[in-house]
Amino acid sequence: MKKIVAFILSISMLFSVNIYAEENAEQKSQTVKAKSSVLMEASSGTIIKAENENERLSPASITKIMTMILIFDAIHSGKVRLTDMATTSAYAKSMGGSQVFLEEGEQQSVETLIKCIIIASGNDASVTMAEHIYGSEEEFVKQMNERAKGLGMVNTHFEDCCGLTDSDNHYTTAKDVAIMSRELITKYPEVFQYSTIWMEPFIHKTAQGESEFMLSNTNKLLKTNQYVKGLKTGSTSKAKYCVSTVAEKDGVELIAVIMAAPDYKSRFALAESLINYGFSNCKVYKDETDYKKYIPVSGGEKEKIKMRYRGFSYVDTKGSDLDKIKREVIMKENIAAPIKKGDVVGKVEYTLDGKVIGENFLEAGEAVKKADYLYTLGKMFRLFLQIA
Repeated sequence: MKKIVAFILSISMLFSVNIYAEENAEQKSQTVKAKSSVLMEASSGTIIKAENENERLSPASITKIMTMILIFDAIHSGKVRLTDMATTSAYAKSMGGSQVFLEEGEQQSVETLIKCIIIASGNDASVTMAEHIYGSEEEFVKQMNERAKGLGMVNTHFEDCCGLTDSDNHYTTAKDVAIMSRELITKYPEVFQYSTIWMEPFIHKTAQGESEFMLSNTNKLLKTNQYVKGLKTGSTSKAKYCVSTVAEKDGVELIAVIMAAPDYKSRFALAESLINYGFSNCKVYKDETDYKKYIPVSGGEKEKIKMRYRGFSYVDTKGSDLDKIKREVIMKENIAAPIKKGDVVGKVEYTLDGKVIGENFLEAGEAVKKADYLYTLGKMFRLFLQIA
């Protein structure tokens, strides 16, 4: 009997240990954290949830989000075209880390290189584009820092265009990554034509002949979450595992940034957790009214000008009835020339339950010169002819 009892106790203890070990493992997986994270609603730039969002960290390849901003800036300004051919230098070819194995002297179209950067995170492709647009990576990086400054990214400094460096002087924050991610996707939404591609081949054309290379997307959430649309992953021994993910559901577009996650899988799990939280807890009100109304101008060469409005977004996480939001157009009392295009001529104010929740400016859609003596004389003469 004693032997039977001892055997039963031994089995029970072993079973208990196994349960304890499994519970411990589950708790450990639930408590895995990144050093820094941010969840932002894209249309308004509202931060919904954040942890250590201003901690300066190495960004690894999510640096390339700013690289892509500069590339699309150049395309939209007419500096380069998607069909232009860019030549790979010896320096660009020498890049390590993630690459698409471009050869020195190899030419690829700007659009192909964009795919190599966004889909496969090619460091060699990034440097090739930097040199193509600004002549050198050094000058390109200078422009990256200027662009970051213009966006209010106060805790960011870049030293290369791909994030391969281990320099302590190459840093950003989860908040700043969200800011530049928002700039890229809202100003250049065509980026999603490339960031949603899972796999795509391109052809190497060199002196040695042609060979096919398969681009494979580094953002695995594209395969596991139907709402994810991109954007960029990154990892180095210094940066650990990072990701900036964009997802959209029912008109709500979210940016989830994870920096310095401990391993490959947890960065995606943490990003997905933030996205799910956002979709469950926030509603978005948008006013995209196009105010085409003309407004009177005094003392100018035109008597009225067009207005323009850039829209307004408001994020609610308290379950408010957004149908109760009211808007009021408030114009300046006397709008006198001269007026520059973009000058503020009024505002639209939004209230909910009697409280102001935000506003945005109405701008002049065109410029107006001040009427001088000759213009006034000519106007009077034309009126005289009409009367006569």
